[in-house]
Amino acid sequence: MTEPGAEVRVPAMGLVLLVGVSGSGKSTFGARHFAPSQVISSDFCRALVSDDESDQSATKDAFDVLHYIVGTRLRRGLLTVVDATNVQRDARAALIRLAKDHDVLVDAIVLDVPEQVAIARNRARAERPFGDHVVTRQARELRRSMSRLRKEGFRRVHVLAGAEEIEAAQVVPERSWNDRRDLTGPFDVIGDVHGCRAELETLLADLGWELERDEAGRPVGAAHPEGRTAVFVGDLVDRGPDTPGVLRLVMGMVGSGAALCVSGNHEAKLVRALKGHAVRPTHGLAESLAQLAAESDDFRAATLRFLDGLISHYVLDEGRLVVAHAGLKEAYHGRSSGRVRAFALYGDTTGETDEYGLPVRYPWAREYRGRATVVYGHTPVPTAEWVNNTICLDTGVVFGGALTALRYPSRELVSVPAEREWYAPVRPLAPAVPDREPSVLDVRDVTGTQWVETGLAGRVKVPGVNAAAALEVLSRFAVDPRWLVYLPPTMSPAQSPPSGSAAPAREGLLEHPEQAFAEYAAAGVTRVVCEEKHMGSRAVAVLARDPSAAERRFGVGDGSTGVVHTRTGRAFFTGETGTALVERLRERCGPLFAELETDWLVLDCELLPWSAKALGLIREQFAAVGAAAAASFPALDSVLEAAAGRGLDVADLAAWSRHRAGNAAAFRDAYAAYCEPTAGLDGVRVAPFQVLAAQGRALALTEPHPWHLERLAGLGGDLVVPTRHRFVDLSSTVERQEATAWWEELTAGGGEGMVVKPAHPVGPRVQPGLKVRGRDYLRLVYGPDYLDALDALRERSLGRKRSLALREHALGLEALTRFVGGEPLWRVHQAVAGVLALESEPVDPRL
Repeated sequence: MTEPGAEVRVPAMGLVLLVGVSGSGKSTFGARHFAPSQVISSDFCRALVSDDESDQSATKDAFDVLHYIVGTRLRRGLLTVVDATNVQRDARAALIRLAKDHDVLVDAIVLDVPEQVAIARNRARAERPFGDHVVTRQARELRRSMSRLRKEGFRRVHVLAGAEEIEAAQVVPERSWNDRRDLTGPFDVIGDVHGCRAELETLLADLGWELERDEAGRPVGAAHPEGRTAVFVGDLVDRGPDTPGVLRLVMGMVGSGAALCVSGNHEAKLVRALKGHAVRPTHGLAESLAQLAAESDDFRAATLRFLDGLISHYVLDEGRLVVAHAGLKEAYHGRSSGRVRAFALYGDTTGETDEYGLPVRYPWAREYRGRATVVYGHTPVPTAEWVNNTICLDTGVVFGGALTALRYPSRELVSVPAEREWYAPVRPLAPAVPDREPSVLDVRDVTGTQWVETGLAGRVKVPGVNAAAALEVLSRFAVDPRWLVYLPPTMSPAQSPPSGSAAPAREGLLEHPEQAFAEYAAAGVTRVVCEEKHMGSRAVAVLARDPSAAERRFGVGDGSTGVVHTRTGRAFFTGETGTALVERLRERCGPLFAELETDWLVLDCELLPWSAKALGLIREQFAAVGAAAAASFPALDSVLEAAAGRGLDVADLAAWSRHRAGNAAAFRDAYAAYCEPTAGLDGVRVAPFQVLAAQGRALALTEPHPWHLERLAGLGGDLVVPTRHRFVDLSSTVERQEATAWWEELTAGGGEGMVVKPAHPVGPRVQPGLKVRGRDYLRLVYGPDYLDALDALRERSLGRKRSLALREHALGLEALTRFVGGEPLWRVHQAVAGVLALESEPVDPRL
């Protein structure tokens, strides 16, 4: 029974059953202590399925709905309260099973009021047409249940006896022991120690910790001058030379609040042994028991209390970090059940054993796609490696390997070597990810939701549905994947001034250079480059100096020396035409190979003219509109002229027709300006504007745009054309005006416009480029009559487009960095496929 006014503590993430007869005040109690969305009542569900909450014939359907809602909320980790009588054991059992299925705790709050009080309350409620006998039966069932409630699977049973105790109770949601989201670090997460005290002392010193020692010189605690918190992944004990020494140090750190520790499977086994259970003293347990036997009774008792109190895992840093001994899949984060604890201690096994007699672990980390970083140990690996967003820190110190820590959130790994092999491993250490040839691709690398770690923008999420679309393109249309080391990002236009803003909208213009200048100046950029935006197709040229370089660096041994592909990875030209384009471009780049002392290059370019690859699009989409307009408006004019001759007032309609005919003519002129005859490579030109990468250097990251344009300026000829440009000091009004005048000149002559970029590398939140397109070109984007809707277009939402541009830019640079760094092809393709996947997001491509 609960004392009057006492706190009723319920799980903040879990299930609460209100138990009591009709009229006991459950609904009133639920409304007082819980949010309306948290309480699911049987009466509400009965009304949902029958429009009458007192219709007892709808009870079965009502509870089907109730169970579905409760299950959905528990799956989402929400506190859920069931307002029903719950006096029957079978009714409670079904809900308890639901809680266990979702690995959450379940409490009962029993509202125990006198039977006559409940009967009187029901008599006063017209919506309760049942007789007194119903309450009597429910009260009898509740009395039978009271003695066994605590054995049914509830974490706690809170009994509130009488109206006064019910009225005075205070309900307090409490977090589970593993929920330490309030701790934000920084953390030093330390891998399996296994009794290697000396190595632990060395590692802590390397991490900057200051050890505390007792009179005998033994370490009994540690503190960090920067206030860091240590987190141990478990398996402190067994196999090593000094399990008591490790425990004394870690227990002191945990006791002082300087550390946290989760249980490992070796701690769980040692606890059973210390409690006197029959346990086989294998896998180092015998060594731990022998070492502890030499310690005092008090120390052994303290050890048992400490180890027995360790929990399965911690959720830290607002849910961004999870630490568990053997890892934990996302569905179990923050949950509490025997199943969760077993996974956290032992991992996921297939039920098989290997040739060494050890369990075969299921590679859960390869399928992990969660937002939280999961740090674990348990299965020793030669070196700590990131697998998706997880990392195993057990680097086998007791087996002669190393003791490893992860500094979080910086993700820096710190290791110290073992002083010797303290215990012979049963099987050789295996890598976290099985070895494979660097060029071997696996569909699992690019399917499902991925979190791709980038150096520029941190982790970038690639949704599974988008990854599937990217895989379709890559598998059916893309060039040889060994050449596909980069895809360019989308680019956002400059933002138009919103209606009512101080910045005036330019008459008849949707985009203007001053918009880009103002945005970059506000972001702290001092100098920009304005590059002519060629009306062509974005191209990436990957070139090797000769066939031997192609085989050596790209693994392509068929005699080819490169490829020129589109922004979706398709070859611009196939067969002999494609080979000839690469050969001619490679020849023109001879001086660049020599200057950069490289035998391969990756260039960002435009391939001209637009009609060279878009002729089908022009004919089917643009020319069709132009032809229809050319045929229809003269016919309409004739009809209107005849109508006017009969005395009808069609002047406004005729003016409207002439206006639209003029728009259509301007539209035809716009696409015609980009149509040039080509035959094979005759008439084809390439305009490079950035050297993305060369041997040992990701130049897109390290060099400013002036450096790139200077080196590309000398590659001219009949194939390579320069990218005209000018630099602008944003503090100079004159230079801004001159650049604007240049843009007006470009666009007045039929040019698309220009791209404004920061002249020097910038941070991850600054747009890498903003396109500023001319009035006539935008007819192709928004249609012949777009100028009539300028006010609406100026309100276009660019938020998602701008976010895409930043994320794709980060992924593209990450792919280059990985390729330059010699990482396996599958690692490069994770980032490349990410760019293509994000391109499939439903964002208006005209933006």
